[in-house]
Formats: sequence, structure tokens, C-alpha cells
Amino acid sequence: MGDFEAVTIRVVTALEQVDASDWDACANPARADSKSDIPYNPFISHAFLLALEESGCVSAGHGWLPRHLVAEDAGGRVAACMPCYAKGHSQGEYVFDHGWADAYERAGGRYYPKLQACVPFTPVPGRRLLVRPGLDAAHYRRALAQAGMEMTARSQLSSLHITFASEEECRQLGELGFLRRSGQQFHWRNEDYDSFDDFLGQLASRKRKAIRRERKQALSDGIAIRHLRGREITEHHWDTFFAFYMDTGSRKWGHPYLNRKFFSLLGERLGDDVLLILASRDGRDIAGALNMVGSDTLYGRYWGALEDHAFLHFEVCYYQAIDFAIANRLVRVEAGAQGPHKLARGYVPQITHSAHYIADPALRDAVARFVGEEARQVEFENRLLAGHAPFRRDHGQ
Repeated sequence: MGDFEAVTIRVVTALEQVDASDWDACANPARADSKSDIPYNPFISHAFLLALEESGCVSAGHGWLPRHLVAEDAGGRVAACMPCYAKGHSQGEYVFDHGWADAYERAGGRYYPKLQACVPFTPVPGRRLLVRPGLDAAHYRRALAQAGMEMTARSQLSSLHITFASEEECRQLGELGFLRRSGQQFHWRNEDYDSFDDFLGQLASRKRKAIRRERKQALSDGIAIRHLRGREITEHHWDTFFAFYMDTGSRKWGHPYLNRKFFSLLGERLGDDVLLILASRDGRDIAGALNMVGSDTLYGRYWGALEDHAFLHFEVCYYQAIDFAIANRLVRVEAGAQGPHKLARGYVPQITHSAHYIADPALRDAVARFVGEEARQVEFENRLLAGHAPFRRDHGQ
């Protein structure tokens, strides 16, 4: 596609065209080298992204065309890569640009198709411009970004969106003319707690009592909780969890993004990275949460229930996740998008980052004004919410 100072960029229309070891050497070097300081993130792994394609969740029929960018050095070795998709809609992204599309099309423009660099259906912050360790990261990020901008122009796309990227990546993308956008999530941080009670001890008395009451009430109907990982998770468990997922997905957004085949592939290829938390009553599983385990983070992903029990959602999704993180010495729990209700459970607001290249100067100017005001609003809300965190006044002193 082009050369940038001895870097050759090629566009890959299916991830199976890239060797898994080459992709993961850029995405998750910690799996091959324990000395790497880049945390393992299962969502950018070759196995996770390929499972989305092989299951058909990511496909032309669903409006996701793989257009991954792969950078090779002068010797032909894969040096960097970026998961990327041509899209005919804005579904499954969690960084919302529907308003931009509507305004542009009312003005006579064509917003779709666009280019999206992301993990489909997954609002998990992390690296998106994936560079093999030991190389000039800034140089290869620049090459990938410039290639994406070039593809946007050549294919007559409206824009390139790199979402839930790292702050460092977005800073560099801003220097290349991308507009930076802020968002908000709620994460729990492990401050070397020895137990859940140790964590509760850092909360204000009223909040501490409320959480204890919620946990007790959640299990008051004879509900039992168990954790499953790796080979403990059978196809029967996936059948059960898929029923939960479909129920929640159908109620929340009408058409769930993932199909049953995807969960089988996930268990087969990344089972050791999966934590399935199930709640049962009278020997029957009635609710569950799917989590993914990184090297320092537990990622909460999907939840569903076939019975309604007070506070069971908080127990399965938030408190059990904290229990697991403490027991396994993980640094944080990321419980997904949105959710100010998480604040009272010890999950504090965090800024997320995205970068957006808009080809049309008129649309770019309008979007620039919008994201500037939005960033100020997000920053203000974050400060306001942080002041209402449930911790004691002397917490952190």
C-alpha cells in the first residue's frame, strides 16, 4: 500500500492471513517474553479477533469488513499491526458518532462507509497501534496511522476512528491531525488488599454497611456462586450462559452482537483467560457473568439472568470480580461501559481516549468544536463523581 522510511504496509482482509505468532509478538509480547512490561490483553490477541471473524460475528453481512493494517520492516518481518474494519454503520463501538453521521448526511455528505480501528463489540481500553518491542514505537505508530489516513482517502471513506486507544497513542495521533475525544468508564483499583473486608475497611461506614447488606440479600434465596475457568467450562455451560446473554442483549439493544459459535471458539482457544461466574438456585444456573483475565486486569464483559433477584447483578458482576482480583493480585477490575451506579460499589471514574481523523475539513471543524466541549464536560463530571466516591475521608493518606 505504501512505504514510509523502509516500512511497508499491507492491508489484510482476513486475520487468518497473518501468522498468530507474528500478530501476538506485536499485540501481547508478554506471552512470549515474561520480561515484557506490556500487560497481556486478551482482546487484542490473534485468537480473540480471529474467533470474531470465524464465528461470523464480524463479517460483511454484519457491516464489519476486516481491513487490518500490517507493517513490515525492511527484512519483511511483521513489526506492527492495527485491527481495522471498514464499516457501514456505527453499531458495536461504544464511542458514539451517530450525531456526526446524521449532521453530515443532512448537509449532503456521505458518512458511511468509514474506517474503524478497534476491538469489535468491546469497550476495553488498551493499545490499538501494536508495535513489536525493541522497535521505534513512535515511528511504526506513525506509519500505521498514515496508512490508515491514506486508505481513507483512496477508498473515499469519510473518516478513520481509533477507539479506546491508550493515552500515549492518542497524544501522538493528535500530532498527526487526529481529533482527540474523551469518554468515561468506572474501574476498581486494588490497593494491595488482602481480602474483601480489607477493601471494605477503606470505605465510609454507611457505604460499607450498604455493601454488606447487598451481598447478604443477593444470596438470601439460597443462591450459590461458583467460578469456572479453562477446562472447567463445558459446552453445557456455554449453552447456559448464551441463554443469559441473549436475554440481556435482546432487552438492551434488540439484536445481540455475538453468536453461540463465538463462545465455543472463545472457550476452545482462550479458555484459560476466561472466568465464568455462575449463580445457581436449587441446582439450576439462573445468572452469570463472563469475564476475561489479563496479566494485571480482570475485564467484566457480559451479564445475564433468567430470574430477578435483588442485588444479584451487583454480586455477580462487581463484588465477585473484586473477590477474584484480590485473590489473584490483579491491579484493577474494568466492568465495561457506562454505569455511574458502580461508583457506590468502589468503582471510580476513569477517562478513556479515542482519536478521529475526519477527511472533510468542514465536518472536521464541526467535530473539533464538539469534542473540545465534550472533553471539558467529561473532565468536569469525572471530578464531580470522584468527589462522591465511597471511600473514607482519610483514604489514601
